[in-house]
Amino acid sequence: MDSATPPVPPGESLTAIQKDYLQGFTAGLAAAGLLGSGAAPAAARASSSELWFGTPLDDLCREERLKLEEDPFTIWDRMLENARTNTPPAAGDVFRYKYHGLFYVAPAQDSFMVRVRVPGNVLRAAQLRALAGMARELGGGFCDITTRGNIQIREIAPRATIELLMRLAECGLSSRGSGADNVRNVTASPGAGFDPDELIDTREMARAMQFCLNHHADLFGLPRKFNIAFDGAGRFSNVAATNDIAFTATRLAADPSAPVVFRVGLAGITGHLRFATDAGIVVAPEDAVALAAAMLRVFAREGDRTDRNKARLCYLIDRIGMASFLEKTQEVLGAPLTYASASDYLPRPAVDKRAHLGVHPQAQAGLFYAGLAIPVGRLSALEMDAVAGLAERYSGGEIRTSVWQNAILPNVRAADLPALTAELAQLGFADNSPGLPAQFVACTGNTGCRFAASDTKGHARELARALHDAVEIDTPLNVHLTGCPHSCAQHFVADIGLLGAQVDTGSGASVEGYHVYVGGGCEQEEGLGRELARSVPFGEVAPLLIALVREYQKSRAPGETFVAYCARHEIETLRASATRAVSA
Repeated sequence: MDSATPPVPPGESLTAIQKDYLQGFTAGLAAAGLLGSGAAPAAARASSSELWFGTPLDDLCREERLKLEEDPFTIWDRMLENARTNTPPAAGDVFRYKYHGLFYVAPAQDSFMVRVRVPGNVLRAAQLRALAGMARELGGGFCDITTRGNIQIREIAPRATIELLMRLAECGLSSRGSGADNVRNVTASPGAGFDPDELIDTREMARAMQFCLNHHADLFGLPRKFNIAFDGAGRFSNVAATNDIAFTATRLAADPSAPVVFRVGLAGITGHLRFATDAGIVVAPEDAVALAAAMLRVFAREGDRTDRNKARLCYLIDRIGMASFLEKTQEVLGAPLTYASASDYLPRPAVDKRAHLGVHPQAQAGLFYAGLAIPVGRLSALEMDAVAGLAERYSGGEIRTSVWQNAILPNVRAADLPALTAELAQLGFADNSPGLPAQFVACTGNTGCRFAASDTKGHARELARALHDAVEIDTPLNVHLTGCPHSCAQHFVADIGLLGAQVDTGSGASVEGYHVYVGGGCEQEEGLGRELARSVPFGEVAPLLIALVREYQKSRAPGETFVAYCARHEIETLRASATRAVSA
């Protein structure tokens, strides 16, 4: 079902569709280095000397001009020279390096971060050991698990970049296309293959999607970044509705024995206050990757290349409409879409907000999985080696990463559970608290990101300790800290979300602080958090959160979750009660 364009009969001119296809295709070939340096601009001009993906050259935004001037995948020789001289990239190459997964993060740090793909959130022990070696020998001695289940290594000097990329390839990993205007880590359900409640194992779809990207050069160089998730509809959440394409498994309500299909949600981007919208179509699992590729090609052809703030998929659908987007997708796909009412299919079952933590039985009799409570997703190289060792001894060498910044060891025998849990406790990764601190999620923060206004990871650790000491948490409670409006830590979908800010003290100086949001959630609790407080200095955040949680515990109805409690109160009421409790 891969797209193709028909041949042009001799003496006939290209149709508009063929011109668009060839423009994207030749630019994609150049993005893979198959047409040589500078081929992408030449290919673009071959169909029109004044247009780049249908946009007048004078109207292009800076990043599109950089791609037009020089294909990011053809700068390898400069990267080699920069590594030889220990020199960071200059000017437009800072952007182009991101195509290789390398982020020069000055002025936060005079060094690189590499974002390593973990397709389907499946990692092998040998790979984690190799990453530990890279972190120790080429980076800052630690890694972060991200909110897409990537692995990031930081504090990489320019001289170490090429060696790092080669070592990634040697252990079967890659950072290619993990930054800039490309499809980011393709996520599967973290419990895929062992979740007792799942409808389908989504690992194969995520794996196939990544290989599709690897082998279709025209799927790079999109108008903006793009997220894809495959949700098997089990007890685990991978926040699929926050993705540009969300595939969620389901069956016909009238016939639960019918084959599993995916309902397709489009244009989720909660940093822009949107969840994915049901597109009104279903797709068979074996056809999902081809459908995603067709949608990517429509996005590449039609997306806005003039304004970065309007370049995501949601804005394209706003502009042309869902019906038109699906018509164009069907045209590129070369096969009819299957339209179906959501009411004819089973709704997505409720998720367990703590399914990724603690020890639980698997679908396979006699086997268990163990979720590791890794504070804010950060592991030292020594801890990476230790987790790899646990996987080798207890889980057949397999590790899962999750969008909740933790790791999971599957396929543990019952007889091995006492030894494993003892080792987890020794490492500090045992889940001993019902709600905190294991459920804190934080982006990199201003110690490693130039956009962040606050030290999110450091503050998350402090807040977790403060809440843990002051309040007995008896219900799942997610607290997400994100340093800037890019919302890498998804603050809008947390029970409590904190958005970093510089807070004016009134004396001409500013301190780090947060805007506070409450009541956000995913799946059965889907909704965006509402702003409870604005510009709160960090020193005042812990008392506010403690007061908020205490008021919830005092006033909640039997069995009422924090999200439900927030939903039945006006935000002014929540604000006033928390303020009174702080003052008391």
